Amino acid sequence: MGYNDQSLNILSQKLTPADIPVLIDLLPDKELRTGLQFGLASQCDAALLPVRDAAQDHKMPFFDAEETMRLVESFAGCTAKAKQGAAAMRFEIHSLSEADHRRIMQEAQANAAEDARIQRNALKMMDPKQAKDLTRQEREEVFRRSLKAMGLKEDGPMTPAQKDLVQRMYRTMVLGESGNRPPNQ
Repeated sequence: MGYNDQSLNILSQKLTPADIPVLIDLLPDKELRTGLQFGLASQCDAALLPVRDAAQDHKMPFFDAEETMRLVESFAGCTAKAKQGAAAMRFEIHSLSEADHRRIMQEAQANAAEDARIQRNALKMMDPKQAKDLTRQEREEVFRRSLKAMGLKEDGPMTPAQKDLVQRMYRTMVLGESGNRPPNQ
């Protein structure tokens, strides 16, 4: 189904500002995305803040929120004031998107640095001389990262063999016990 200016006119007659929260709640349904954008845009000024808030709260992709503002700007049924407000809101949403992108990139860089630090500690654990320099917390981080890489959690469901393996890993990696013990001792 194609959407156009006629769709905006029809939706503006069938929807009211009271419908905006319902439209926002439907945003996770990707199949409704375009129709929801048109429905929101048909409400002109009343939709500006809710659309911005939905984007800021990650209920609506920033790009979709910007596109909704463009629809308001171009809809003949909206007042000049609403169109100006939509243009300003589109700029604000774009700024929010850029800030969110920067935050995500900073988090990714911090996570990469943390991963590299833990990986270096894992390599140190392979050399008994360097392993002695690691704190218990650093050894536990390596242990937990190893479990995660295996798809296991310390407090998650495990088979008896997995539990035994995790206990042996803990004793050798964290407590520094010798790994040369025979099984079941």
